Amino acid sequence: TNVDSNVLNSDENIADAMDYLASVNINVILPVVLNGAWTLYPSAVMDSLFGREIHPSFTGRDPLKRLVIEAHRRGIEVYPWFEYGFAAWYSGLSGPATGGHILQTYPEWACRDQNGDIAKENGFDWMSAINPEVQEFMNSLVREVIENYDVDGVEFSDRIPAMPIKGGYEEASVELYKLEHNGDEPPTNIHNAQWKRWRADKLNDWYRGIAEIVKTHDKNLFVSASPSLYPWGYDNYLQDAKTWMDEGIADHFIPQLYRYNYNDYLFELNNAVSQVGANIDRLFAGILMNLGTGSNAYLIDTDYLFNAIEANRSKGVTGEVYFYYEGFRKENGKLADTLRSTYYSEPALVPLRDGKRWRPEGIIVNENDENSLITGEWEEYPMKGYEGKILRTGSSSDWQGIVYRFDIPADGFYDVFYYCTPNTTWHDSTVFTIMNDDVGITRFVDQSNLSIKGWHKIGTDYYEKGLRQVLSISNDGLEEGKFVVADAAMLMLNRKLSPDVIISDVKNRFAEKIPEDFILSQNYPNPFNPVSTIEYHVPVGDANFASPTWVNLTVYDVLGREVKTLVNELHSPGTYTIKWEASNYSSGIYFYTLKTGDLHQTKKMILLR
Repeated sequence: TNVDSNVLNSDENIADAMDYLASVNINVILPVVLNGAWTLYPSAVMDSLFGREIHPSFTGRDPLKRLVIEAHRRGIEVYPWFEYGFAAWYSGLSGPATGGHILQTYPEWACRDQNGDIAKENGFDWMSAINPEVQEFMNSLVREVIENYDVDGVEFSDRIPAMPIKGGYEEASVELYKLEHNGDEPPTNIHNAQWKRWRADKLNDWYRGIAEIVKTHDKNLFVSASPSLYPWGYDNYLQDAKTWMDEGIADHFIPQLYRYNYNDYLFELNNAVSQVGANIDRLFAGILMNLGTGSNAYLIDTDYLFNAIEANRSKGVTGEVYFYYEGFRKENGKLADTLRSTYYSEPALVPLRDGKRWRPEGIIVNENDENSLITGEWEEYPMKGYEGKILRTGSSSDWQGIVYRFDIPADGFYDVFYYCTPNTTWHDSTVFTIMNDDVGITRFVDQSNLSIKGWHKIGTDYYEKGLRQVLSISNDGLEEGKFVVADAAMLMLNRKLSPDVIISDVKNRFAEKIPEDFILSQNYPNPFNPVSTIEYHVPVGDANFASPTWVNLTVYDVLGREVKTLVNELHSPGTYTIKWEASNYSSGIYFYTLKTGDLHQTKKMILLR
């Protein structure tokens, strides 16, 4: 799902958003890192070129760093989204193009029309995506992100690579065209087929180059593309998405099937499926979930969403990308609750990862867990920590310490984190030791530093599978009147150092949670041929339910006739799955009903032979 810049406004927002998305089993996020012509992370490139390292709204913070930690904590992959792309500035739908700070500093970077004016389209003032200097500027931003952050891919959308069809008449592009065409000037007809092809090919060349840069840095990083619809995107913005797919430049192809009704959506979906051909495993449907504010706000209808997902599955499209995150939370989380109980009731592996869970969730040990070995005098302090309160000690006479032990799931390199709850009375040089087979690496953390909040990386080390002592915290060097505080610690697999480690025994985050509600989930796949799985949840604690409870699950045809009884027995509270093998039944619509006590739930499924 696309993550808007509003999510990045505070570290608390980021952590809450990742928890919420994980509860809906979202497995990839595409966070904005280039918006308003500034980066949303501290950028040495932007600072060197324009004298400011980050968007003014985020001065003094690194929201991308925090988001990567919080997303990976929940097992969610991160593909930074270069949203503005080759657009230099948004000057609005009316009024002249100004170019913003980028084109005012480097006017030769502008994309220009035949009149010599800055090419402006849909309110955006554009850079020339053909200009080698502009291309290198974008390359440098991408390199900066993939080298400095532990991300899982990169995301390019409808403005990258792209430029308005009216553009290409800037001096650098004209001279390059003349060099390659015996001195001939570019055609004056902006829709001339050869002229369109030449400009689109230059964009394709850039895309091949940046994909190679990404893959050379780390072959496990995905290049994700969410362009405007083809051929409209080609005719208006020179986006040759079909070539991107035919050549395999993009790993994930996410056409923006942004339509306000199901029939229009289905039309565009059919076109997209036809375009990708045998590459259907790389196609994921871009769905417009939420747009605008106030009286102009749009939120997708639940029935439309269900129909769209059913159509996706029937055509072999195995996943969706939503624009954008906040739509899940509108109307008290209506859409999230619906997906959570139906199509997204179980976690899904990210496609093209060879069946590997690339980002297993972080392993967290709280300061008062059974795997925390406490020595000395520690008191509970009423300050909010990662979970509940924190512990502190003000004693400096004897050794006071806590050792955190972790059940390591597989041999590999792991990043070690500590959850910081700063306060001015805390010790400014607290001793943390990364432990490994009697060898300790000491780190000092200023627990009084109010800017160090939340998860803070202590270091990285290699651990073998099994229960291991990993981190300790102590009162060494504690000053009189100060305190050492203890909260949670976390381990996360370091994928840069351990790309081939497979963690197959990571627990489903819902596996041990007994459901609180009576839930009948949507069957999957749906439509299906000839086998489909149905999941249902039997709760505990409600007066309507005894333990165990008699459960009946029956399939009916469209006339209400009983087709097959799948379950008719006593169940203890828990989550159950049952398969219906329908090879002896004809294609069509069927209904399945779960009955227990006075409660009934029914859902529709489609058998396509």
